[in-house]
Amino acid sequence: MSFAGYQSLMNDTKWEEIWLAMIDIPELIYWRQKDIETNYICDWDAEWFHHFKTDGNKESYKTIEWLEIKFESEEMKNKLLKTLKEIHVPGEVLGNSIKVYGYVKDGTFMVYI
Repeated sequence: MSFAGYQSLMNDTKWEEIWLAMIDIPELIYWRQKDIETNYICDWDAEWFHHFKTDGNKESYKTIEWLEIKFESEEMKNKLLKTLKEIHVPGEVLGNSIKVYGYVKDGTFMVYI
């Protein structure tokens, strides 16, 4: 799927790897995402199993502009970064969250975690 003025950085396999990794972590991990088609940013949610993939459908990955994952401690931040580094995703660490990018504006330089 393509959107004018944006380049795609992720694919279904990478999103699926993130999903599988997050459902294996026993602690509650809050996330939210932005839809590139509607600009909708969902509320923070800790339910990865059913909510991250709408009805278990990989097609729901196609419009994720970004995924933001919140952490409450340095220990959790390091655990999340280790997991995301293994998957090798485009993103950045913000104040108390990590943002993974599915799409960025054309010409944007992106570092991979």
